[in-house]
Amino acid sequence: MSNKSHLGHQAKKRFGQNFLHDDAVIGKIVDAIDPSEGENLVEIGPGLGALTEPVIERAGDISVVELDRDLAHRLRHHPFIAKNLTIYETDALSFDFATLATEQKLRIFGNLPYNISTPLIFHLLTFKDCVQDMHFMLQKEVVNRMAAAPNSKTYGRLSIMTQYFCQVMPVMEIGPEAFQPPPKVDSAIVRLIPHKEIKYPAKDVKWLARVTREAFNQRRKTIRNSFKKLISVEQLEALGIKASLRPENLTLKDYIDVANFLADNPPEQ
Repeated sequence: MSNKSHLGHQAKKRFGQNFLHDDAVIGKIVDAIDPSEGENLVEIGPGLGALTEPVIERAGDISVVELDRDLAHRLRHHPFIAKNLTIYETDALSFDFATLATEQKLRIFGNLPYNISTPLIFHLLTFKDCVQDMHFMLQKEVVNRMAAAPNSKTYGRLSIMTQYFCQVMPVMEIGPEAFQPPPKVDSAIVRLIPHKEIKYPAKDVKWLARVTREAFNQRRKTIRNSFKKLISVEQLEALGIKASLRPENLTLKDYIDVANFLADNPPEQ
């Protein structure tokens, strides 16, 4: 196959486009999503419709969010599926997904552009109350980070923030050959199911986001150093957290404890 992808659309580097073209893989992904009629399905970055078409076959109408004007135009004039689509030609990173919610919670899916996958996940987590589940194709390394447990090299801010809001379930791995052009990395499908109830809630999620950012900005440092502008060693020890630990040694509950302490005792700026 030449560098031109099928149907004559040139994949655009600036949008991080890699198009799925392996029917067996596409079938497995659609099985994992398991769409059915009457559901509130939303696809991010439908591209050339590799997932869009088989999902519509099972579910009927869906909404899609597509930034690439050429691809949005192509979908609007698609001979088979145009009538089943509501197209939002906009950037998913700034889109208000709550506007699509009805009595039916959103089931969001997509082959996410690798260059914006992490900020997009953070954006989507803010809508968790109107989301039933999400299925995304991402770089395998990103899925590993989302699902990572403490005391591992891959555990970090993405692990903590995703697991705070959702159950994280890696579904399957996909090699580069399933795409055109083939990416230089392995991919994986992840299923995210927002917790119905957060067992141990943060008083202010902004503090949880800040604490994890400060910690993992320099993950080689001990938390005594990472947090020195926020919380004293004595205050950490009072929370039962050793100041000599590194960021990857703290559990999600530890980070929530620190965030809740700071929500009640904000440091003087």
